[in-house]
Amino acid sequence: MDPMPAKRPASPFTPLDFQLVLLRRMADHNPGLVEDARHELGVSIADMREANRRWQAMLHAPRSRSATSRYRSILGAPESVTPRRIGDLSCEALLWPVPLWPDLRFEVLVAPNGVAWNEWLVRAPGAAGAEPRTLDDLRPWSCTVDEVARAFAPARPLEGTAPTRWGLAFTAPDASGVPRECAAEFTWGLLQRVGVSAERP
Repeated sequence: MDPMPAKRPASPFTPLDFQLVLLRRMADHNPGLVEDARHELGVSIADMREANRRWQAMLHAPRSRSATSRYRSILGAPESVTPRRIGDLSCEALLWPVPLWPDLRFEVLVAPNGVAWNEWLVRAPGAAGAEPRTLDDLRPWSCTVDEVARAFAPARPLEGTAPTRWGLAFTAPDASGVPRECAAEFTWGLLQRVGVSAERP
């Protein structure tokens, strides 16, 4: 009787797979943009689902590695590691390029004990950031959390509907200059949509 064939080892989880994980979370809000990005990357819907399945398996494995170790194994050495202070707390900001969005970086904020505080997309150092002035400027994928918060300060954080989602409440002028109450939703730090109050203040 022939021996059972050896089980093939799982292929490495690549930077392309990680981009598919980012896109999978964004598909709920902007399926058209995700579809365009998927075609740009030359992958199928099945590829995106499989990447997300493997990602979830890594996150929930009994001996799951730390977030920093996981990102280093997938994305390689960070492009930069920069000391950062947030209030009284010190941490390090690790940045990796994301080919799908050349002017963005994936940022992981790491505490001195190695725990990741935050993981999201930010504008790349030296890249021209978005400077939204009205509601019309708040297009999907055009701004990061920090850019919207700065443009329409004071913005109030809102609880996200999932671990990779954030929200901001703020006031922004519409096309006619009338201030409107807004609630923006972000996935992995990138703007997905903006809800506007039906009543003008």
